[in-house]
Amino acid sequence: MDLKKKIRDIPNFPKQGIMYRDITTLLADAEAFRHTVDRLADQYKDKGISKIVSIESRGFIFGAALAYKLGCAFVAARKAGKLPHKTIKEEYQLEYGTDGLELHTDSVDKGEKVIIIDDLLATGGTIEATCRLVERLGGIVAGIAVIIELSFLPGRKRLSKYEVVSLVEYDGE
Repeated sequence: MDLKKKIRDIPNFPKQGIMYRDITTLLADAEAFRHTVDRLADQYKDKGISKIVSIESRGFIFGAALAYKLGCAFVAARKAGKLPHKTIKEEYQLEYGTDGLELHTDSVDKGEKVIIIDDLLATGGTIEATCRLVERLGGIVAGIAVIIELSFLPGRKRLSKYEVVSLVEYDGE
């Protein structure tokens, strides 16, 4: 199945000059959504993965489904201030300023093999911050999975020490 055909392009969103890749059309197609999760599960089914760490918010959709499919636990990486228990935080750069992600301190155990999943890889800042969080807790980042990769941006290079799996690639805006 050509997943790229299931993703809607929205020009000039959220601002002029940006081509937004809208996954809501993929999610609204039951067969395409199932195919997406099955392809990801095939990548990791025999790798001894303990947990899926998923990045807020669209990553949660795929992360929860993948965790269910693999029979492993799901961990939410959330924006700062959203988790109710003791957390650790990593900041990352935005175009103008910084933002941060957090994990509960008891969400990943030492030596656990983790897959990090998000919907999109662009510059790699949020995924890199999530990798640092997992590693600070003693987890092993066994791979990174994304639905969409914007390969004209430096995300993959930034994450070069990890195995990155992307299902759909855009090599230009």
